Amino acid sequence: MTMRTKLMLPLLVLVSLLTSAADVEPAREFRGAWMHIIGQTQYANQTTAQNQAYLRAELDKLKANGVNAVIFQVRPQADAAYPSRLEPWSRWLSGTAGVAPKPVWDPLQFMITEAHKRGMELHAWINPYRVTSSKSDKPAVGHIYYKHPEWFIRYADGKIYFDPGLPESRDFIDKVVRDLLKRYDLDAIHMDDYFYPYPVAGKEFGDDKSYAKYGGEMSRDDWRRHNVDLLIEQLHATIMEVKPHVRFGISPFGIWRNKKNDPTGSETDGLQCYDALYADCPLWTHKGWVDYMVPQLYWELEHKRAPTLELMRWWNTQSNGRHMYYGFSITNMMDNRDIAAAGGDTTRASQLYHKLDLMQSLDSVHGLVWWPGYSLTKNYKGVADSLQSTSQVVPALIPAYTWIDDKAPAAVTNVHLSVTKQGKHMLRWQAPVESDPMQQAVRYVIYAWDKTDGGMPNLRDRVWLITGETSVTVPTDMAHCAFAVQAVDRCNNVSNVTFLTTR
Repeated sequence: MTMRTKLMLPLLVLVSLLTSAADVEPAREFRGAWMHIIGQTQYANQTTAQNQAYLRAELDKLKANGVNAVIFQVRPQADAAYPSRLEPWSRWLSGTAGVAPKPVWDPLQFMITEAHKRGMELHAWINPYRVTSSKSDKPAVGHIYYKHPEWFIRYADGKIYFDPGLPESRDFIDKVVRDLLKRYDLDAIHMDDYFYPYPVAGKEFGDDKSYAKYGGEMSRDDWRRHNVDLLIEQLHATIMEVKPHVRFGISPFGIWRNKKNDPTGSETDGLQCYDALYADCPLWTHKGWVDYMVPQLYWELEHKRAPTLELMRWWNTQSNGRHMYYGFSITNMMDNRDIAAAGGDTTRASQLYHKLDLMQSLDSVHGLVWWPGYSLTKNYKGVADSLQSTSQVVPALIPAYTWIDDKAPAAVTNVHLSVTKQGKHMLRWQAPVESDPMQQAVRYVIYAWDKTDGGMPNLRDRVWLITGETSVTVPTDMAHCAFAVQAVDRCNNVSNVTFLTTR
């Protein structure tokens, strides 16, 4: 948009007008970023104040790169990146398992508050079964592991896991999720690809006792898949009971099954999450137990055993009416030169645009998640520069979760522009009053355009900002612009648009 520098006349009379929400539908795309704490040393090596400043800066960079959802790891190994009565503090925050950071703070609440201010969603990322992350790692004193050692199995990789075959394991994980839902204003619960552990060649997972007790007539493989299904179904039911506007998302390993083993599988030849991790991912979207899926498509387009070119097309058929986002590895995307297949341009030094163009051409794919978010904020090989100048230059709203709720929120009122004593131009509005949490306005889309361009523009192309606040500072060179504000509810339905005009 053209922004000409003009000062706004202070005595203009401002009024608000409404237009139909159907006439103004912002661009929509899920643009997420994973922020893991496991394996990250910076949090334990920084003070609380330094960590908070660091995370604010990370969120600012992510927002500048078009990210609208942060997937923040809060339970990497049956621990907590927040104060919990159920599990100990994560060692990745303080350096010692069970020891709180000093001074004590709540990283999860901090991230929720800061993300929401910026108009971004916060998804709480948990790992369901893992308890330790190495052979030498030990659960903290007071961990549930010591109270109920019969719930756990030490596998051949040296790590300790909940036994997924036990109802007690599922109930405890459910209790953790229920606690998170009740205490925090989350947008989603998110799980990654770690279900049953990645197999160690020739070594069986030691669940003989639970299989003998609960396996019945099922084969062990089918029983293990059933156990994971039961957990997913139970967590879905808990979310619907406690806070039905909170979504449930899962990021599975990128290959479900190879076509040589299953005619409905993909043209690949790698580890299969269905057989190795006992994750029957398409079933979860088919049953409606999850609201979005993020298969981890971390390989290059032409990978011999797991070509992303093939996997992107295969996963496009598996959304089953739910949202499908693709997880992309930034380093893999930027390290590999483009290929000619399917319209690629071999003169391009990376596969960034090829993957983005293909993703956006698929009819059942609704966005992407960057792995890891830290590579985006560090501008690995210019990825941030590329996104800011091309595909993510205009802010996008996350697609609506209409199967949860499709009712639009009420419109904002009293949109006005004023000048502070310090000479700053402030655009302000009043949020709609709504008692139903589902319809409460939690974000706002702000449209801006140059009034001197003539006529009413297509507002879809004029999204200036998405924010969680009810006021924003307008740069001096935009003070002459026309503005419109649109309310967004918890499921990303949009309201009528309220215009700021002169009379």
